Amino acid sequence: MYLDEYMSMDAIALAELVRRKQVTPAELLSLARRRADAVNPRLNAIVRRLDDVADRQVADPDLRGAFAGVPFLLKDLAQEYRGFPTSWGSRSLAGDVADRHALITQRFLDAGLVIFGMTNTPEFGAKGVTEPEYWGPTRNPWSTARTSGGSSGGSASAVAAGIVPAAGASDGGGSIRIPAACNGLVGLKLSRGLSPYGPQAGETMFGMVSQGVVSRTVRDSAALYDAIIGPNPRAEYQAALPDTPFGEYIKTPPSTLTVGYSTSSAINPDPDREAVAAVEQAVSLLDELGHRVEEVAPPYDDAALARDFLTIWFAQLYRHVAEARRRTGARDRDFEADTLAMCELARSAGVLAPMLALENRNSYVQSLATFHESYDVFVTPTLATPPLAVGATTTSHRLQTVARAVSKAHAGKVLAFSGIMDDLIQASLGWVPYTQLANLTGRPAISVPLHWTDDGLPLGVQFVGRLGADGDLLRLAAQLEDARPWAHRHPAPAVPAD
Repeated sequence: MYLDEYMSMDAIALAELVRRKQVTPAELLSLARRRADAVNPRLNAIVRRLDDVADRQVADPDLRGAFAGVPFLLKDLAQEYRGFPTSWGSRSLAGDVADRHALITQRFLDAGLVIFGMTNTPEFGAKGVTEPEYWGPTRNPWSTARTSGGSSGGSASAVAAGIVPAAGASDGGGSIRIPAACNGLVGLKLSRGLSPYGPQAGETMFGMVSQGVVSRTVRDSAALYDAIIGPNPRAEYQAALPDTPFGEYIKTPPSTLTVGYSTSSAINPDPDREAVAAVEQAVSLLDELGHRVEEVAPPYDDAALARDFLTIWFAQLYRHVAEARRRTGARDRDFEADTLAMCELARSAGVLAPMLALENRNSYVQSLATFHESYDVFVTPTLATPPLAVGATTTSHRLQTVARAVSKAHAGKVLAFSGIMDDLIQASLGWVPYTQLANLTGRPAISVPLHWTDDGLPLGVQFVGRLGADGDLLRLAAQLEDARPWAHRHPAPAVPAD
């Protein structure tokens, strides 16, 4: 097999070739490594190689599973691989070696995926861009001056560049959908409770985080989610599982859907014209396909939601940092200044603030549930702007110095009164104000690559469904993919094949 053939195929197609013995797992792994060696120095998508264990895996004559022999990458955050560190993008955890696989990792392995590396992520997954100080920034293969998004930016960059057809990802505020939108990929966040978690920890962020993948095709996402969801006897509860495998479900087109769409945002009242165009084109396509489409007002207060989201997220980050200190003896110098500032805001806010924010989730759940009584799907841009330039959100050296001083002095109250929360909302969420809704409400949401800008950059469109309507979103995405295919698009001008 030639490299361009490998890069043109999705995971299902590659697995079928292995089953027919037309190619071996070792050959596929060699091609994946060859591609990684060619482009990763420029993209910085893969931060850790697992070559020895991958070699043993492809040499195993009993390698089985729906994706047996297909090269794959884990995210370097909450997808632990026994015997290797999982750094979460932080110097503080650089040597924290996992003593067992995460359940999500085990399910990837059970599916026969050949894991040969881990991908870059921002420190503790705390940003919508992947630019950790410890590993350095990941770049977008469509334009290496642009971000690959975050926090699953390394995985998305690797898939878009053709290193692997799909890769591990996770989503706590858009961290699957944002990088999918930046890189021209499919990115589904599952309904709460469907994706596996543990055994290292329980549900992260009070159930707002979902494990998953980014991929180039809808059928790959469907089949990969079929492989990873399922009963977990160690979980706190069991969500209702789909009656039909996603891979089968998407073979039938959806019936006529009622779709409400909006590009409005109180956080970013003037989204980029490309973001608006992306939704308008999607709406036109939905109309052509026979769906009923109507412009609506957003069914929630996104400014209030953003404040509640960040309040919860800062509290969770504070816990992550405290745990890293306990586990590894990390000091302030082992964390980024932005991380310390967010933790100090959480510490000074006390217990009441995140508890109130958690209680406020109910209002968003009720508002969205009311919306879904009239509409099957809520459509928005995934991003309010095209992918940002690398470094666009980097805090200045002066402000980093101030942040470290404030953190050391436990002067979080000063930060809070300074209005920094509003500044953080704009800096962190201004270009991605649409994605946190699905996390706070536990609803499924998918980003689909339906638009490319005049500059040739991908820009995804987001579809939010009812609780448990994951299969319906995948089915709609498959219909859109059939009508406007995208998997043939490759960022060859930015990153040549060889």
